[in-house]
Amino acid sequence: MKRKTIIRSAVWAQVFGTAGVLHFVKPEVFDDLVPEELPGSRRDWTIGSGVVELGLAGLIGGLTIAATTGKNVSRQRSAQRTLNQVVGPATALFLLGVWPGNIKMAWDYRNKPALAKGIALARVPAQIPMMRSVARLGLDRSHGDVRVHD
Repeated sequence: MKRKTIIRSAVWAQVFGTAGVLHFVKPEVFDDLVPEELPGSRRDWTIGSGVVELGLAGLIGGLTIAATTGKNVSRQRSAQRTLNQVVGPATALFLLGVWPGNIKMAWDYRNKPALAKGIALARVPAQIPMMRSVARLGLDRSHGDVRVHD
């Protein structure tokens, strides 16, 4: 994989890993993002999404390492392909799934101070480039070529 592809994967692994840990360290912050309309408790959704984020972080990081280390080119290609064709789209779908929480936060923060309200509002459209970026994990070129570089 090209350097910028590796960096993008490493950044996303870190983002999801950090967010996943925060779901367990400060779950009350995430509980408030869960729409009331969802069945079950807010805490269950918080813990569940934290588990998913930790899993995605591990998959992104592990497959990136597998795609860039060792001498087995077939293994590298397989890892990179899995990252691009399975993990990337699954991660984009996860971000799509939590988007209602961002929308709820923007609504809930409508009467907060300007900075907090601005951050909450900015998170809503920010999901789109985030989904596009994770959907391209493992791709070395903008047109979608999956290549392993020796």
